[in-house]
Amino acid sequence: MNNATYNTIGNNHNSQTAKATTITPSTKRVYGLDAKTKRCKRNTKRQTQVSTDFNATNGFLKCKFLPKLEEIKSLQVCKESKKMERDFYLSLSKLIKHYNIEIVQTLDFTYPYNITLAMWDIEEKLQQKVFNWEEIQLVQDSKRTYFVSEERCNTNATLFYIPIAPLYRMLHDKNRKRNAHLLVSVCTYLYHIVDIPYYRQETSYLYWMYEMITDWIEEDDYTEETENYLSEIKQMEYIGDCIEQKIYNHTNLTVFEKRINSFKVKDNFDAECLAISKEALFLYQNYPNQTIFRNAKLNEEFSEDEFENYITMDKYISFYADYKGWFSDSLIDMVNSEMQECSQIEEPCIQKKFDGSSIDSNNLCFENHLFELLNKLCNLLNRF
Repeated sequence: MNNATYNTIGNNHNSQTAKATTITPSTKRVYGLDAKTKRCKRNTKRQTQVSTDFNATNGFLKCKFLPKLEEIKSLQVCKESKKMERDFYLSLSKLIKHYNIEIVQTLDFTYPYNITLAMWDIEEKLQQKVFNWEEIQLVQDSKRTYFVSEERCNTNATLFYIPIAPLYRMLHDKNRKRNAHLLVSVCTYLYHIVDIPYYRQETSYLYWMYEMITDWIEEDDYTEETENYLSEIKQMEYIGDCIEQKIYNHTNLTVFEKRINSFKVKDNFDAECLAISKEALFLYQNYPNQTIFRNAKLNEEFSEDEFENYITMDKYISFYADYKGWFSDSLIDMVNSEMQECSQIEEPCIQKKFDGSSIDSNNLCFENHLFELLNKLCNLLNRF
């Protein structure tokens, strides 16, 4: 499709999760013995001879023997199981209070079935209640056993590429200039506050993708189409620089609300522009300093080679030139081809530990609203 928001990236996009010290399975654990039971060594000295008492036959019953190694180990296992079970329910109580959910009563069941049943129930309840819930883990370290929950924005392997050429055309259309001014304020917010990369910035991922395609064209044999390709590239560079100058101006944020209040709706396109602008203003007023990367997390244990196979957020969220034309089609094909080789994708993600420490109140509401806004904005510009 032409719509960039419907270009999906790589089929394999399992999210990388943080490694826990030990993941406690929900099934019963089997403990091994340290060593085999040993027999007592025979004493080479003969015992002192004494006369046999009349009730010697009952002496065996009165003797006390040390417990076998298996019995000692079983007691240790029992103690560990009791502690693990106690920690489990302490952590579980904090988790259900935080998410305000009710679960089935499992205390009356024996260990470890009670743990297994509670894990099954809590996963089902979290999936139903928490919009961004990804997974729950039962972690066991050297001190305690506790839950770690993960919430994640599922981007569905979508390229959130915002075309700016339609905005340029809108600014030069006398019938849509008012719409353009609204959307310029929206893009200024996304550019400055949300920190969405811009394809004319050398630090951006798309800048180098554009450069790579341009180099191929210039190094390839000259044909009748080459001149058209180079002309399209120059136009994209010019429009990109022109729009960047406009959205760089912070005045667009100062007059953002005023533009919305004075805007008159005449048709459906006007209504869409106004609705998108109001959503952007809402985010700007309620999350004035939040960027799209605020909850982006990378595993620090990745090597440089592994990092290259990781789709970071700046690769699939960006401003770009246009949704139509030969160059745009080549760009999307090239991006998709490269990302299909990647095994992991970075998405907004938060983890919460229920280990007795203060629980993080962070959430993904901002990201949910923002991705919805980006999707609507891309759809609107892709139709102009």
